[in-house]
Amino acid sequence: MARPFARGLIAAAAVWLTGCVSAQPPAAAVRPEAVPPVSAAPAAPARVAPTRPAPARPPQLWAFTRLRGTDYVSVREVAARFNLKAAWTKPETIMTLSDSRGVRFTFEANQRDFYFDGLRVLLGEGVLNDRDSLWVSKLDVIKLVAPLFSPADHLAFLPVTAPRTIVLDPGHGGSDPGKENKLLGVNEKTLTLDVALRVRKILEARGWRVLMTRSDDRELSPIKKKDLQMRDDYANSNQADLYLSIHFNSVEKDSERVTGVETYTMTPQFMLSAANLEKDKLTDTAFPGNKLDYANLLFGEQIHRAMLGGLKTPDRGFKRGRLAVLQFLDCPGALVECGYLSSIVEARRIATAEFRQKIAEAIASGVQGYAETLAALRATPGSAAK
Repeated sequence: MARPFARGLIAAAAVWLTGCVSAQPPAAAVRPEAVPPVSAAPAAPARVAPTRPAPARPPQLWAFTRLRGTDYVSVREVAARFNLKAAWTKPETIMTLSDSRGVRFTFEANQRDFYFDGLRVLLGEGVLNDRDSLWVSKLDVIKLVAPLFSPADHLAFLPVTAPRTIVLDPGHGGSDPGKENKLLGVNEKTLTLDVALRVRKILEARGWRVLMTRSDDRELSPIKKKDLQMRDDYANSNQADLYLSIHFNSVEKDSERVTGVETYTMTPQFMLSAANLEKDKLTDTAFPGNKLDYANLLFGEQIHRAMLGGLKTPDRGFKRGRLAVLQFLDCPGALVECGYLSSIVEARRIATAEFRQKIAEAIASGVQGYAETLAALRATPGSAAK
């Protein structure tokens, strides 16, 4: 199972660069006044998403060691903190952390991903092997590993009120078709709208208030940067509790081999996004969307698990990205890539109403799962790990 460190990183960068999400606006850009889409409900006064005051320091302090210019935490320390048993399954290469439920974490040396309860999660930094242990960067432990395993420890960072309103954002529209499979005659803008309308029907039947950035084939602005900004502006002005942008993906290389689902949430400040191998001009920027890093993580995890379980599709990874539609949100948000139109086999499935209904049901299950997890955490604030 040993793999070179670069395994998947070049491919991930290629997927990112050819994916369906447009480039982010500069961090210091002046944002235009939000104008609600014609097809959407009237906007309510803007507000800040309800959260408890953030503690002055992280909920847990971790012993760390400086390795290769970065602060790292031993995987054995993670195991000890959460009463897990650490064991080498391949000496100096693969280590698992287990409890009575079985294997909870799998880490591999020189890789930039790990598995949590079977879910593939992308890290900001690669895993190191040193001193009879594997090591994960301190920021990855604080922002990914610890809150995934024990969200109850991070309750102070999560929304106080139960989510009731969600904004669904069907990607692209109007003159922007998004990704296309010309052989099959399908495009992203049409498919995302169809899926969003199906999700709306399901969630409204469950008592949710569902708004959409568009409910027909239109773009929010002919200027792409403004179009993207208006999508999260609309969520903010309508006091959304959640925001989900729906997309389909495409690659040029190995198009038949690359299939499956990937989910993105906003990259925490100072952390590398999934497609980045080194810092860029946005890495150190604190965006409004970073106020809800832990809620973003919880929401994205629920969406990704539900998609994988409902669609029985390959796991392309739960990832972080500084996507334009996630940067300025006042509520937890995620972007889901529901499949690859570049694959003829997968595109044929996506082109069927039956499969798009399955996508919608999986998304709705993820939304509901997030709400139920929050409710359970509020009911038992001193609960142990998941």
